[in-house]
Amino acid sequence: MSLIGQSVKRREDARFLTGRGQYTDDIVLPRQAYGVFVRSPFAHARLVGIDTSAAQLVQGVLRVLTAADFAAFGGLPCGWLITSVDGTPMKEPKHPILADAKVRHVGEPVALVVGHTLAAAKAGAAALEVEYEELPAVADTATALGHATALHAEAPDNRCYTWAIGDAPGTDAAFAQAAHVTALSFRNNRLIPNAIEPRAANASYDAAADSHTLYVSNQNPHVERLLMCAFVLGIPEHKMRVIAPDVGGGFGSKIFLYGEETALVMASKLVGRPVKWTAERSESFLSDAHGRDHVTKAELALDAQGRFLAMRVKTTANLGAYLSTFASSVPTILYATLLAGQYATPKIHCEVTGVFTSTAPVDAYRGAGRPEATYVVERLVETAARELGIDPAEIRRRNFIRQFPYATPVGLTYDTGDYEATLDQVQELADLAGYAARKAVSESRGLKRGIGYSCYIEACGLAPSNIAGALGARAGLFEAGEVRVHPTGKVTVFTGSHSHGQGHETTFAQVVADRLGIALDDVDIVHGDTGRVPFGMGTYGSRSLAVGGSAIVKAIDKVIAKGKKIAAHLLEAAEESIVFEGGQFKVAGTERAKAFAEVSLAAYVPHNYPLETLEPGLNENAFYDPTNFTYPAGSYICEVEVDPATGTVKVERFSAVDDFGNVINPMIVEGQVHGGIAQGLGQALLEHGVYDPHSGQLLTGSYLDYAMPRADDLPAFVVRTAKGTPCTHNPLGVKGCGEAGAIGSPPALINAICDALGIKDLPMPASPYTVWRAAQQGA
Repeated sequence: MSLIGQSVKRREDARFLTGRGQYTDDIVLPRQAYGVFVRSPFAHARLVGIDTSAAQLVQGVLRVLTAADFAAFGGLPCGWLITSVDGTPMKEPKHPILADAKVRHVGEPVALVVGHTLAAAKAGAAALEVEYEELPAVADTATALGHATALHAEAPDNRCYTWAIGDAPGTDAAFAQAAHVTALSFRNNRLIPNAIEPRAANASYDAAADSHTLYVSNQNPHVERLLMCAFVLGIPEHKMRVIAPDVGGGFGSKIFLYGEETALVMASKLVGRPVKWTAERSESFLSDAHGRDHVTKAELALDAQGRFLAMRVKTTANLGAYLSTFASSVPTILYATLLAGQYATPKIHCEVTGVFTSTAPVDAYRGAGRPEATYVVERLVETAARELGIDPAEIRRRNFIRQFPYATPVGLTYDTGDYEATLDQVQELADLAGYAARKAVSESRGLKRGIGYSCYIEACGLAPSNIAGALGARAGLFEAGEVRVHPTGKVTVFTGSHSHGQGHETTFAQVVADRLGIALDDVDIVHGDTGRVPFGMGTYGSRSLAVGGSAIVKAIDKVIAKGKKIAAHLLEAAEESIVFEGGQFKVAGTERAKAFAEVSLAAYVPHNYPLETLEPGLNENAFYDPTNFTYPAGSYICEVEVDPATGTVKVERFSAVDDFGNVINPMIVEGQVHGGIAQGLGQALLEHGVYDPHSGQLLTGSYLDYAMPRADDLPAFVVRTAKGTPCTHNPLGVKGCGEAGAIGSPPALINAICDALGIKDLPMPASPYTVWRAAQQGA
């Protein structure tokens, strides 16, 4: 029986559920020292001076590091160049490892205190004397551009770039001919990542070998090593080993190179001991890269029959105080290119202005641009339907793309899809036939009930490298895989993709075992260690199976090709007559065969084939650079009940149907969708990172103020995977699944609340007060 499509239980869960995982904070090295960062209490201030003398006298303090210790090094790099509409490159102010001369957001690290113990380091940090001269803050996205206070001399109006895509004149002409225009203004609320494991790092310097080892909770260790070595510290890359052990969630916040782990690497060399730092949750709120934070005005032009003519979007995107690793690409390349959604809209134009503010840097967070785009599209579509008196499902059907491949007006080419099929299936799941009765029951109790749709599409598995490079990417977007077949036929796979909850150790093993016809237990997956695995780009953007898995398949193909040569010699047959199926190399049309393990043993005991033709061994590696994104898509329906007297929203039902192409492990896919929907509903209902617009202080710096979704906030999701339209350009036919739920769910929920209350718009998050106020105004 094929392992593909089977809900194999996650192999890695045995250690996680029994507490035997090993995370960065679990690693204690000989002569372990500890680091504590001193952080700015101000959002914007001059650093008048830092007096380290008292801190240095604290018993157990080994060293205090400040910006002066890093004067010879560069700042943290941004990995994507965006060019403004006037042809000038984006502004790239230096992003210092530790604050130098000025601080630009609350929580920016100013100094690193290293102690024999964590207690000593904390005591030293408390004794450090820092003098600040507070300056006006710039904390509001909508008013940052042209603010009287400039955060960086390089950007006197706080503008990083103004970028655009699409046909502006054609879009304007289409609007001039429209029978109806729907217009909305949005604020896509700022989100603060809350992975269960906070960021952590443990740096160790080996003086004898003049080499560094960094254990770090990170999603892409090779990229971490490359950026730190080549662009910041100048360490030869072969003298740095980065190990990302078990990682307790990332959601994008652990993709980036941060100043903390960079400072620890140098601190270890300076004190001659390993130095470990694990963020406290309060630090994570202040210093992890945040997500979203867009202010947008959007319009949709339609003809009299409700067919889309054009879309016009103008967005201001908050980038925070500095450019994080991929910050520049999220509100541009990863956002505006998805504004076509599932619809054949002839003309689209989008302009994005990225602004600097006195807030934590903003970068990729689960979905990274695609949730923001889907929110714009699906809120416009639903609102247009209600304004025109057309059923929300019907208006979508009238405008679905039906011919593939389809080139959108914003730069993407969808290879395949069947959007009507997923909409049909989700309508069945949602039991629309019983909705009227459920609504009547709600009304009898003085409550409001509503339904909201969302039909999303996303681009994931970022690729190809040459096109991404032309769009500003400063790195390749390939993935690497090595398949090492041992003499007994057991297999170890080394992958550049990194697992931090996705289930690689199971899914990748399923692919390998199925292809080679061996037992699942005969396959081991190794990842997260630059000293063991070939250079890979890591895990983000739902790329693991589509890109990393495809690299492994390419390596397997090489193993099989070499195995056929060996088998041909063993079976005394022509190589072209050898076929591989069911774990056996066979002579076509005969019963003569050699098992995979027999051939692998022969590869290492080469008595039976000429060494001048074949070298010993059965190890192969491969790199895979996709020719296109993958385009998962789906349809979601959310049903809510609202109490207009209190503003309380209860999500009664949530139905989701997704097209992920071929599915390797349905259980893992369903789990990914569940998690994504929970995060998406969390954004729509609860989560909001808020800064005081005047002082720049983070007002939601703990779980007392930042509301995370809990079990009683969510219904039992009804999730299905459609039969699917396989991806046409990767060998597995798979599409990404990890971010879909977070992309499609927020507009479905807000659409449902708007339907229940009979209102046009509602800002996220839909807190009880926000909903209550809308209900009173609507009444």
